[in-house]
Amino acid sequence: MKKDYYANCEFLIAIGIRIEDDFLKFAVMDHRKHIEVCFTPGEYEYFKGEYDIVVVIDVLRATSAICAAFDNGVKSIIPVASIDEAREYQNKGYLVGAERKGQIVEGFDFGNSPYSYMKKELKDQEVVLSTTNGTRALAMASDAPTVVVGSLLNLDALCKWLEEQNKNTLCLCSGWQDKFNLEDTICAGAISDYLLKTGKFTADEDASIAAKYLYMSAWENPLGYLKSSSHRRRLKNLNLNDDIKYCLTPNQTDVIPVLKDGKIIKA
Repeated sequence: MKKDYYANCEFLIAIGIRIEDDFLKFAVMDHRKHIEVCFTPGEYEYFKGEYDIVVVIDVLRATSAICAAFDNGVKSIIPVASIDEAREYQNKGYLVGAERKGQIVEGFDFGNSPYSYMKKELKDQEVVLSTTNGTRALAMASDAPTVVVGSLLNLDALCKWLEEQNKNTLCLCSGWQDKFNLEDTICAGAISDYLLKTGKFTADEDASIAAKYLYMSAWENPLGYLKSSSHRRRLKNLNLNDDIKYCLTPNQTDVIPVLKDGKIIKA
């Protein structure tokens, strides 16, 4: 009954009839879905269990590498949080990528550079990935109804997909070792801005508002804006400039990677 009542209010607005009653206005607004931003995995407990979709973001570089992998034909990716888990899979014969503090962990096949996943031998393969921040965030969010991988690389496609789902959504930024970072927050802000502009979503948290305005400040020149960001400097010191440029260039793919039963696959 209440659902029909709100729907009728929305219909009146759609055909141009003004609703002056403040309560009715609030009722209609309250009917929208939420889009919120969590700056770090360490803050996830405050949001856990409240959202239908969690978008895990690690722009530099885990979620970008995952998007690149699917864009180049990888069949599936098994994300694991620890090096010990990664070694167990390696011992079983899996191809395993492992990264810690920006570098390939000794003894593994590759790290989390997106270019590592563009090799022909990885096409149609199932690979394992463990990273400093991104796979940890994926593990933390794994109990959510839907977990999707977000980056600047698949930004527009992801935003449109989220709009179609029309569900309460949380952007979980992987950050750097449980600390805030700019690139993940800007990506989350871009997603928030898009969904808020559809009129189907609302945001209550200050973190979501801050992310949106950071995105608006940065978007005309994200490479320049992030020039002094801590993780970009960290990767630059490791001579990973090609990775940085690739990961910070939006909309290079339309893949939507989702986590299902412990594996990341294409939606």
